[in-house]
Amino acid sequence: MAKINLRPWREELRAEKQKQFIVMIVGAAIIAAGLAFLWKSDLDSRIDYQQSRNAYIKTASGQLDEQIKEIEDLKRKRDELLSRMQVIQDLQGKRPVIVRVFDELVQTLPEGLFYTDLKKKEDRIDIVGMAESNSRISALMRRFEQSDWFSDPNLSNVAAADNDRAGYSQFNLSVQQQTPEPEGEEKQ
Repeated sequence: MAKINLRPWREELRAEKQKQFIVMIVGAAIIAAGLAFLWKSDLDSRIDYQQSRNAYIKTASGQLDEQIKEIEDLKRKRDELLSRMQVIQDLQGKRPVIVRVFDELVQTLPEGLFYTDLKKKEDRIDIVGMAESNSRISALMRRFEQSDWFSDPNLSNVAAADNDRAGYSQFNLSVQQQTPEPEGEEKQ
Protein backbone atom coordinates (compact mmCIF):
# COMPACT_ATOMS: atom_id res chain seq x y z
CA MET A 1 0.00 0.00 0.00
CA ALA A 2 1.18 3.31 -0.88
CA LYS A 3 1.75 5.89 1.72
CA ILE A 4 0.24 9.31 0.85
CA ASN A 5 1.10 12.23 2.96
CA LEU A 6 -1.92 14.59 3.17
CA ARG A 7 -0.41 16.77 5.79
CA PRO A 8 0.78 19.68 3.61
CA TRP A 9 -2.63 19.87 1.91
CA ARG A 10 -4.34 20.15 5.26
CA GLU A 11 -1.89 22.78 6.42
CA GLU A 12 -2.49 24.76 3.26
CA LEU A 13 -6.25 24.46 3.73
CA ARG A 14 -5.91 25.55 7.34
CA ALA A 15 -3.65 28.48 6.33
CA GLU A 16 -6.17 29.44 3.62
CA LYS A 17 -9.08 29.35 6.09
CA GLN A 18 -7.05 31.37 8.56
CA LYS A 19 -6.38 34.03 5.87
CA GLN A 20 -10.09 34.09 5.01
CA PHE A 21 -10.94 34.44 8.68
CA ILE A 22 -8.51 37.37 9.10
CA VAL A 23 -9.89 39.01 5.93
CA MET A 24 -13.44 38.62 7.28
CA ILE A 25 -12.46 40.07 10.65
CA VAL A 26 -10.70 43.01 8.97
CA GLY A 27 -13.68 43.50 6.62
CA ALA A 28 -16.11 43.35 9.54
CA ALA A 29 -13.93 45.83 11.44
CA ILE A 30 -13.89 48.20 8.42
CA ILE A 31 -17.65 47.88 7.98
CA ALA A 32 -18.17 48.44 11.74
CA ALA A 33 -15.87 51.49 11.65
CA GLY A 34 -17.76 52.83 8.61
CA LEU A 35 -21.10 52.30 10.32
CA ALA A 36 -19.77 53.93 13.51
CA PHE A 37 -18.53 56.90 11.45
CA LEU A 38 -21.91 57.25 9.71
CA TRP A 39 -23.76 56.96 13.02
CA LYS A 40 -21.49 59.60 14.66
CA SER A 41 -21.80 62.02 11.73
CA ASP A 42 -25.61 61.58 11.73
CA LEU A 43 -25.68 62.19 15.49
CA ASP A 44 -23.45 65.29 15.11
CA SER A 45 -25.68 66.68 12.34
CA ARG A 46 -28.78 66.12 14.49
CA ILE A 47 -27.10 67.85 17.45
CA ASP A 48 -26.09 70.81 15.22
CA TYR A 49 -29.65 71.02 13.84
CA GLN A 50 -31.12 70.98 17.37
CA GLN A 51 -28.64 73.62 18.54
CA SER A 52 -29.59 75.85 15.61
CA ARG A 53 -33.28 75.40 16.50
CA ASN A 54 -32.51 76.23 20.16
CA ALA A 55 -30.60 79.35 19.09
CA TYR A 56 -33.53 80.43 16.90
CA ILE A 57 -35.98 79.88 19.76
CA LYS A 58 -33.71 81.84 22.11
CA THR A 59 -33.49 84.82 19.74
CA ALA A 60 -37.23 84.67 19.03
CA SER A 61 -38.03 84.58 22.76
CA GLY A 62 -35.64 87.51 23.31
CA GLN A 63 -37.51 89.48 20.65
CA LEU A 64 -40.84 88.54 22.24
CA ASP A 65 -39.55 89.64 25.65
CA GLU A 66 -38.61 93.01 24.16
CA GLN A 67 -42.04 93.30 22.56
CA ILE A 68 -43.69 92.40 25.87
CA LYS A 69 -41.67 95.13 27.61
CA GLU A 70 -42.69 97.61 24.91
CA ILE A 71 -46.34 96.58 25.30
CA GLU A 72 -46.15 96.95 29.09
CA ASP A 73 -44.50 100.36 28.67
CA LEU A 74 -47.21 101.40 26.22
CA LYS A 75 -49.94 100.16 28.59
CA ARG A 76 -48.36 102.12 31.45
CA LYS A 77 -48.18 105.26 29.27
CA ARG A 78 -51.78 104.68 28.16
CA ASP A 79 -52.93 104.38 31.77
CA GLU A 80 -51.03 107.57 32.68
CA LEU A 81 -52.62 109.41 29.76
CA LEU A 82 -56.07 108.12 30.69
CA SER A 83 -55.60 109.25 34.28
CA ARG A 84 -54.42 112.68 33.08
CA MET A 85 -57.40 112.90 30.74
CA GLN A 86 -59.69 111.98 33.63
CA VAL A 87 -58.16 114.70 35.81
CA ILE A 88 -58.54 117.23 33.01
CA GLN A 89 -62.15 116.18 32.40
CA ASP A 90 -62.88 116.42 36.11
CA LEU A 91 -61.35 119.88 36.25
CA GLN A 92 -63.26 121.00 33.18
CA GLY A 93 -66.45 119.55 34.60
CA LYS A 94 -65.96 121.28 37.97
CA ARG A 95 -64.85 124.61 36.53
CA PRO A 96 -68.35 126.07 36.24
CA VAL A 97 -69.24 124.74 39.71
CA ILE A 98 -67.25 127.44 41.57
CA VAL A 99 -68.97 130.11 39.49
CA ARG A 100 -72.35 128.61 40.35
CA VAL A 101 -71.38 128.43 44.03
CA PHE A 102 -70.49 132.13 44.11
CA ASP A 103 -73.66 132.98 42.22
CA GLU A 104 -75.71 130.95 44.70
CA LEU A 105 -73.92 132.65 47.63
CA VAL A 106 -75.02 136.01 46.23
CA GLN A 107 -78.60 134.81 45.61
CA THR A 108 -78.98 133.48 49.14
CA LEU A 109 -77.68 136.70 50.72
CA PRO A 110 -80.57 138.69 52.30
CA GLU A 111 -80.55 142.47 52.61
CA GLY A 112 -78.82 143.89 55.66
CA LEU A 113 -76.20 141.15 55.74
CA PHE A 114 -72.71 140.91 54.18
CA TYR A 115 -69.81 138.49 54.24
CA THR A 116 -66.40 139.49 55.57
CA ASP A 117 -64.58 136.17 55.09
CA LEU A 118 -65.15 132.98 53.10
CA LYS A 119 -63.01 129.85 53.43
CA LYS A 120 -63.50 126.56 51.67
CA LYS A 121 -62.20 123.20 52.88
CA GLU A 122 -63.19 120.31 50.64
CA ASP A 123 -67.03 120.55 50.53
CA ARG A 124 -67.45 122.81 53.58
CA ILE A 125 -67.59 126.59 53.32
CA ASP A 126 -66.88 128.63 56.46
CA ILE A 127 -68.49 132.05 56.40
CA VAL A 128 -67.82 135.02 58.64
CA GLY A 129 -70.21 137.91 58.15
CA MET A 130 -72.04 140.89 59.62
CA ALA A 131 -75.80 141.20 59.99
CA GLU A 132 -78.10 144.04 61.07
CA SER A 133 -80.19 141.62 63.11
CA ASN A 134 -80.43 137.99 64.13
CA SER A 135 -83.55 137.56 61.98
CA ARG A 136 -81.39 138.25 58.89
CA ILE A 137 -79.03 135.44 59.96
CA SER A 138 -82.05 133.14 60.32
CA ALA A 139 -83.26 134.15 56.86
CA LEU A 140 -79.79 133.34 55.47
CA MET A 141 -79.86 129.89 57.08
CA ARG A 142 -83.35 129.21 55.65
CA ARG A 143 -82.16 130.23 52.17
CA PHE A 144 -79.18 127.88 52.49
CA GLU A 145 -81.59 125.05 53.42
CA GLN A 146 -83.74 125.78 50.36
CA SER A 147 -80.78 126.03 47.99
CA ASP A 148 -79.87 123.14 45.70
CA TRP A 149 -76.17 123.98 46.08
CA PHE A 150 -75.90 124.09 49.88
CA SER A 151 -77.05 121.97 52.80
CA ASP A 152 -76.66 121.65 56.56
CA PRO A 153 -76.04 125.28 57.60
CA ASN A 154 -74.46 125.35 61.05
CA LEU A 155 -74.33 128.60 63.00
CA SER A 156 -71.44 128.43 65.46
CA ASN A 157 -71.16 131.97 66.86
CA VAL A 158 -73.10 135.23 66.98
CA ALA A 159 -71.54 138.20 68.77
CA ALA A 160 -71.90 141.96 68.83
CA ALA A 161 -69.61 143.66 66.35
CA ASP A 162 -66.84 146.06 67.34
CA ASN A 163 -67.40 149.82 67.82
CA ASP A 164 -66.71 150.60 64.14
CA ARG A 165 -69.82 148.66 63.16
CA ALA A 166 -72.18 149.43 65.97
CA GLY A 167 -75.60 147.84 65.58
CA TYR A 168 -74.28 144.86 63.64
CA SER A 169 -73.81 141.30 64.82
CA GLN A 170 -70.85 139.26 63.70
CA PHE A 171 -71.62 135.60 62.95
CA ASN A 172 -69.71 132.43 62.05
CA LEU A 173 -71.55 129.95 59.87
CA SER A 174 -70.51 126.80 58.05
CA VAL A 175 -72.42 125.19 55.22
CA GLN A 176 -71.89 122.06 53.10
CA GLN A 177 -71.55 122.53 49.37
CA GLN A 178 -73.28 119.99 47.17
CA THR A 179 -73.66 119.67 43.43
CA PRO A 180 -77.29 119.23 42.42
CA GLU A 181 -78.35 116.47 40.04
CA PRO A 182 -78.68 117.76 36.46
CA GLU A 183 -82.26 118.12 35.35
CA GLY A 184 -83.65 115.09 33.57
CA GLU A 185 -81.44 112.61 35.45
CA GLU A 186 -83.00 110.55 38.17
CA LYS A 187 -81.31 108.42 40.81
CA GLN A 188 -81.79 104.73 40.17
